[in-house]
Amino acid sequence: MLDCAIVGGTLIDGTGDPGRRADVGIRDGRIVELGSLSEPAERVIDAEGMMVCPGFIDPHTHYDAQLFWDPFANPSNVHGVTTVIAGNCGFSLAPIEARDADYIRRMMAQVEGMPLESLEVGLPWDWRTFEEYLARLDGRTGINVGFMVGHSAIRRAVMGVDAVGEQASPAQVQQMLGVLHDSLRAGGLGLSTSLAFTHMDGDGQPVPSRWSDRQAEVLPLARAVGQHEGTTLELIIDGCVARFSDEEVDLLTTMSVEAQRPLNWNLLQIDGHDRERYDHQRSASTRAAARGGRIVALTMPVITTGIMSFLTYCALQLLPGWKDVLRLPVPERIAKLRDPDTRRSMMDSAMLPEAGTLRRLAQWETYTIGDTFAEVNQGLKGRKVADIAAERGQTPSDCVFDIVVADELRTVLFPGPQNDNPESWTLRAEAWNEPDVLIGGSDAGAHLDRHCGQGYPTAFLRDCLHGRRLVRVERAVQLMTQAPARLFGLRGRGELLVGNHADVVVFDPATIGATDVFRVEDMPGGAWRLSCDSTGVEHVFVNGREAVLAGSSTGTIAGTVLRSGRDTYTVTPTS
Repeated sequence: MLDCAIVGGTLIDGTGDPGRRADVGIRDGRIVELGSLSEPAERVIDAEGMMVCPGFIDPHTHYDAQLFWDPFANPSNVHGVTTVIAGNCGFSLAPIEARDADYIRRMMAQVEGMPLESLEVGLPWDWRTFEEYLARLDGRTGINVGFMVGHSAIRRAVMGVDAVGEQASPAQVQQMLGVLHDSLRAGGLGLSTSLAFTHMDGDGQPVPSRWSDRQAEVLPLARAVGQHEGTTLELIIDGCVARFSDEEVDLLTTMSVEAQRPLNWNLLQIDGHDRERYDHQRSASTRAAARGGRIVALTMPVITTGIMSFLTYCALQLLPGWKDVLRLPVPERIAKLRDPDTRRSMMDSAMLPEAGTLRRLAQWETYTIGDTFAEVNQGLKGRKVADIAAERGQTPSDCVFDIVVADELRTVLFPGPQNDNPESWTLRAEAWNEPDVLIGGSDAGAHLDRHCGQGYPTAFLRDCLHGRRLVRVERAVQLMTQAPARLFGLRGRGELLVGNHADVVVFDPATIGATDVFRVEDMPGGAWRLSCDSTGVEHVFVNGREAVLAGSSTGTIAGTVLRSGRDTYTVTPTS
């Protein structure tokens, strides 16, 4: 007898093929029948009018910490995500020495926007090796999760305080290689690293991986990855934010070629008004392929809501010279922001060439005011800065500085999208059909007070069904299921096939979507985060067990901690 039968729905199997009428039979966590079922079932789900597809796979998350207090990875789970990849950008929570726990917590709070109080009280911090970390989560997750091994964690574990500010000796590189090999044998999915100027630790210094020598440290670590089955590479570098230099493309390509593994980077921003930059960034993949490597760019299929703040760490601090002001104690910061000369200097610096695409963050006329706190700012919530500035006879920058200072820096600021235009959407549709562009990059589990990208699967499906309709729904599903499964070599996932794991989403095509972002206070230590609900997600199965019903978590612990080799097969650049 089947455990469950999903009958009457339109099967979107993840391959990109047209949807078809087919029933799905599930037993012991696997799909055992498709089409007309030959066995009765203990439970029958009537999916008439619904679409049935594989669970979505998010290739770039930071759920490394949140899973300890929220094993269901909310809100990714309610948007049909059944598998996530964590440990990205060089930031994993293992390996770790006891002496370094405070440093790692403060680094993650700074660079990934995880509340420090939640990290301090929400995790046991009782592991040391990568193997112990994975074991700590075995049997305790509501979704499937695989972890990259973070370069910064490895470097800190081996070098201690010298990981910041010092080059590794040959002996220390050998130690790092030993730690990486142990971590990959334990099930790490590969190596992630950051060489990007955007990543600073809790002391305001470059994170450990940024101090590494490319030839003497980064490349040997990459080569080590190629010695383990089912592994991959992930990296973020300066050019991911601005433009790739020839030296950066050479490094990424060499890592891929010498490891014989694909390498993915985050995040390809698409702007139809800057086609030249898009072509330049995409050319990295073409150049790598010519040498036998593979570079894959992650990109988001929808525009997500983010928040900027003068009070807490955010991307504004990455503008040239801005961190010198924004890292001051709050009273001194407020005094500086009142000063016309400081304001002028900050705006001039924001427009410098080295700011790259970040200069958009200082285009205040595009912003909308969120929550305000001062009496003088009452009535501004929801209004455009351009309109307020025009009423006041101010420049948009002076208008924002005045509002923020009056609120003692607590103002919530929503930047306007720069690439929400027909040209950009046309270019996105073109990008989605490129073999080395992958949908994903939600950063789920990170930047919790400033960003919520977890709703992208349902928002994308809604746009494909009821909005711009840039791709068929079958192709949209394929981009979020089969495509990431094949990049990471996930065994038995990403397609609805007999024998595969029963990671299944049943959704109503008429109502599928994501709600607006809202604030929830449900984290350890009293911290809050941004979240969003789904609409139209009726059932989500993880390994054959129902994890979501009518858009809400069932509380079922059905996930698997994925391990390289056991749960993944080897994907090479030419696979």
